[in-house]
Amino acid sequence: MMTAQRLLLDTHCWVWVQNGPKSNFSEAAATAIRHAAEDDALIISAISVWELGLLLARGRVQFPGYSGRDWIREALATPGLSTIDVDANIAFDSTQLPGPIHADPADRIIVATARHLGATLLTRDRKLIEYGRQGHLKVIAT
Repeated sequence: MMTAQRLLLDTHCWVWVQNGPKSNFSEAAATAIRHAAEDDALIISAISVWELGLLLARGRVQFPGYSGRDWIREALATPGLSTIDVDANIAFDSTQLPGPIHADPADRIIVATARHLGATLLTRDRKLIEYGRQGHLKVIAT
């Protein structure tokens, strides 16, 4: 039974959960991650896989000892984590977001996904944190 709030990880947070030192997260963020994972309520958007693939292709991210595909396969198998596909509603909603938000298509899809699911977004992105402060999105800053 799912009791925790669904927690959508921004792409960088997904990588940190898998690889990074937990010091990347505040105590509140780490607690939210733990509770969401325990309740199978930790999620990523499929666009994060696309975004990570671009970062790998450009050499901006590396996973020593892993091919990008192997890292992604293992990361997607993390207990408590599920992937949400970008469906037609989310794709359209990403073009109709209220208020000022930057034009990055991956971030717009991630925001639309969180809003569509009623999920809280975990991010370090200052623009998305500010978007949440404006009341357009539930957000936890890392």
